[in-house]
Amino acid sequence: MAIQVVILAAGMGTRLGKPWPKPLTPLADGRSILQQQIENVRSVFSDSARISIVVGFKLEMIMEAHPDVSFIYNEAYDQTNTSKSLLKALRASQESGVLWMNGDVVFDARVLDRVKDRIIGEKSFVCVNTATVGEEEIKYTLDSEGNIKLLSKQVKEAPGEAVGINFVSKGDKAAVIKELTSCADNEYFERGLELAIECSKIEIEPVDISDLFAVEVDFQADLDRANSQLH
Repeated sequence: MAIQVVILAAGMGTRLGKPWPKPLTPLADGRSILQQQIENVRSVFSDSARISIVVGFKLEMIMEAHPDVSFIYNEAYDQTNTSKSLLKALRASQESGVLWMNGDVVFDARVLDRVKDRIIGEKSFVCVNTATVGEEEIKYTLDSEGNIKLLSKQVKEAPGEAVGINFVSKGDKAAVIKELTSCADNEYFERGLELAIECSKIEIEPVDISDLFAVEVDFQADLDRANSQLH
């Protein structure tokens, strides 16, 4: 069974302030952020993974660095946010569910081991960290069944934060595509998930990976923290 994997790497990454696409930022072990993501995916799913990267800013650099995957072009990368990059990826996907991640997440490959059965079983989820709740991070609340209810930076009294690794099942994908279509250009994809939960009653499980590391690199301090976790 093919596992569809999407990496969102179209953005300009201005907060980190590097002259190259943020996913190509070198890590302390010599790999780029993007390379460690691809290697993690391959190590868990081997040849069953079908990897697509959504590109935009300086796309040639990413395509030259990783010629063995497929690419989806967000031509409005400088005017849109991740809602529109994910929308393009889901529209281009095959029938089965899609695992996707932000192109700036440095993480332990065991995160994917933890969610592998959910992917095979077509169960939508968002990976979360309950050990920390950052002001600038995407946070969430839960419904009475323990599934995700709200998902945004504005959430108050959240039990944790999303880490940028997610899966939408084949059964939920149409609802997410519909809501991503209605999102404003500047909105994050999480808004599309939030609307699909509200309007189509899809169920998205929070998967706690707090005992493993996953760092979304927005600033130099995040990069330093990610490098400290690499072995």
